[in-house]
Amino acid sequence: MSGETIPTRAVPERAGRTATRRALTVAGATAAALVLWALTGPVAGIGLSVRLDGAVQPVGPAAVATASLLAGLAGWALLALLERILKRPGRTWTVIAAVVLALSLAGPLGAVDTASTVVLAGMHLIVAAVLIPGLGRSVRGT
Repeated sequence: MSGETIPTRAVPERAGRTATRRALTVAGATAAALVLWALTGPVAGIGLSVRLDGAVQPVGPAAVATASLLAGLAGWALLALLERILKRPGRTWTVIAAVVLALSLAGPLGAVDTASTVVLAGMHLIVAAVLIPGLGRSVRGT
């Protein structure tokens, strides 16, 4: 050998860094939504509620965490799929994410009052503000 080193672990290490970055992004989006919930609910005293099937349901931390986590994991899964089937998945993923955000903003319209509508829309926006650039920067192959 002429002193060259062959990076045999480069691909697994990069994949591990990408997975870590994406996991931290999903966790960060979930944490951001929970912080907003805590600041507006327990701290500011705004009781978040939505109307589901005619019944008023409070929006608690479990619902906020679950919805944020599922959104993040779905975004991650979509990005991973696009990386497998497209040459340049980043732009496609960002456009789809922006469309999903726009559609998701219809959800807070089911809130029972203006304060709940504003806070829930804010949660959608804050989750997207973390996920879209965070996952977008982790795109492989571009």
